[in-house]
Amino acid sequence: MLLLALDTATPAVTVALHDGTRVLAESRQVDARRHGELLLPAVDRVLAEAGHKLDEVSDIVVGVGPGPYTGLRVGLVTAATFGAALGVPVHGLCTLDGLAHASGLTEPFIVATDARRKEVYWARYGDARTRLTEPAVDRPADLADQVAGVPAVGAGALLYDTVFTGVRREAPEHQSAAALAELAAGKLAAGEELLPPQPLYLRRPDAQVPANYKVVTPR
Repeated sequence: MLLLALDTATPAVTVALHDGTRVLAESRQVDARRHGELLLPAVDRVLAEAGHKLDEVSDIVVGVGPGPYTGLRVGLVTAATFGAALGVPVHGLCTLDGLAHASGLTEPFIVATDARRKEVYWARYGDARTRLTEPAVDRPADLADQVAGVPAVGAGALLYDTVFTGVRREAPEHQSAAALAELAAGKLAAGEELLPPQPLYLRRPDAQVPANYKVVTPR
């Protein structure tokens, strides 16, 4: 196995290469506005550092969100393009699962990322590998009774630490493709089925067709 992992569902543009046993190389740059600009150079950099070529990749795993529409689709489209060009399978994994895996926690906890609009994407976990609830998007204040004092990781928990009072500041704030790759490699080796590479948006995109929009066709 030579697994290429990438995720653009959070402000982190992150790529990693995994050989089925260990992470060979990783790149992570935090810039919420440059996903499209940074992703392909990161792939080139990771492959070069690991001493491999793109056509050696046997599997691709991509974070499917939840995340903002624009950033998320960069990773998904890139993964789909690589998969089609190379003729290799493309697997999806929930982005929150990658953050959970990176935390290494063995107790129940919460992962929360920044969903903008004063909201968070979040899910509850039994441990670093076991998600207990489906990803959701909510205002932090609406979650106060559920999350107060519960261990929490991620940029959303850090941003709203008056609500997520059990935030673990030593845990990773942003996604790591290395953690995503490790999780995917373990699941594939165990014969577990991963998600299809389809986006978890959880809400409609910001861009909307104007209500009074008129189609103008030539006569």
